[in-house]
Amino acid sequence: MTNLPPSVGNLRGAVDLSSLVNRPAPGAATGAGGDATAGGAVPVPSLILEGTDTNFSQILELSMTVPVVVDLWADWCEPCKQLTPVLERLVAEFAGRFVLATVDVDSNPQLSQAFQAQSIPTVAAVIGGQPVQLFAGALPETQVRDVLQRLLELAAQHGVTGVAEAADASAAPDAEVEAPAAPPLPPHHQAAYDAIDQGDYQTAISEYKAALASDPRDQMAVAGLAQVNLLARLQGRTLDSIRNQAASAPQDLDAQLLVADLDLSGGHVQDAFDRLLELFPTQDAAGRNVIRERLLEYFEVVGTEDPRVAPTRARLAALLY
Repeated sequence: MTNLPPSVGNLRGAVDLSSLVNRPAPGAATGAGGDATAGGAVPVPSLILEGTDTNFSQILELSMTVPVVVDLWADWCEPCKQLTPVLERLVAEFAGRFVLATVDVDSNPQLSQAFQAQSIPTVAAVIGGQPVQLFAGALPETQVRDVLQRLLELAAQHGVTGVAEAADASAAPDAEVEAPAAPPLPPHHQAAYDAIDQGDYQTAISEYKAALASDPRDQMAVAGLAQVNLLARLQGRTLDSIRNQAASAPQDLDAQLLVADLDLSGGHVQDAFDRLLELFPTQDAAGRNVIRERLLEYFEVVGTEDPRVAPTRARLAALLY
C-alpha cells in the first residue's frame, strides 16, 4: 500500500476527543442518518456539515461508517477562503466517500483546542471516532486530493468504508454545476496568493507591500500583509517550543509576542489581545510601541469590524494616554 505522507498521523496517539462523546467501539454500525453496514450507503442531511462544540458527538458517530474531514477556519482568515472551496469541490468529486465538517474556530473554541489547531486553516479527519491530523495551510488542490486519497486508504484499513448520500439531493454539492467564476485578483494579490500556496511567505509579503506601494488605501493588501506576516513568524516553529519559551521567560518581549501570535493563529483571539495588553505596562517605550504595532496588525488580521477589536482598542488607548 502507498505510504501515508508525514502530515497524516496514525490513529493511535492522536488528539483525544473522548471528552466530547462516549464513542461506540470501532466497527459499530451507526451514523448520523441511520444504520449502515461497512461499505454501504449512509444517509446524511448534506455532504457538507457545520461542526460545532455542541453537535460534534453526532459527527463522531457518523465517522464510525464514513470518514469525516474537518476544516477548521475563521472568517478573518484569508487562506481559509482559498482552501474551503477546494474541499467543497473535492467532497463532490469523491461522491460521498467522505463528509466535510466545517468548524468556525472563533465560535467553537473547544473543537479548536481538541484538534490542537496551531494555525488556520487546519484540516484534520475523524475515522472510527478517532482524530487524524492532516495538514495546515492552503495547499494546492492536487496535494489536497492526494492527502484525501491516502486518508481513504487509511479508513479502509479500519473498516470505515461507508458512502454518504445526501437525504435531499439539493443539499449535496453538484459536481456538474460550476459556480460562477470569481473576478480575477489584482496581479500583486494573485502573486501573493500563489506564494502562500507554496509556503513562500517572504514573496507574499513582498507582493502585498508592492500592492500597497501602488495604492496605500488597498485594505485587502493591508489585511493580507498582516495575515502573511503572522504566518511567516510561526513558520517552522512548534507549539511546544513557543509555549515553553514563553513560560520560561515571562518578561521576554519576543517570546510573549510569539505566543500571542500562536494564540491568534489558533483562533484564541481574545487570549492574544489580553496577553499583549497585560504585557504592555511592563515594557519600556520601545517595547510598548512594538506591542502597539502588533495589536494594530492583529486588528487587521481578525477584521476591524470584529466585535472584540473596539474594546481592545479602547483598552490600548487608555494604556497609551
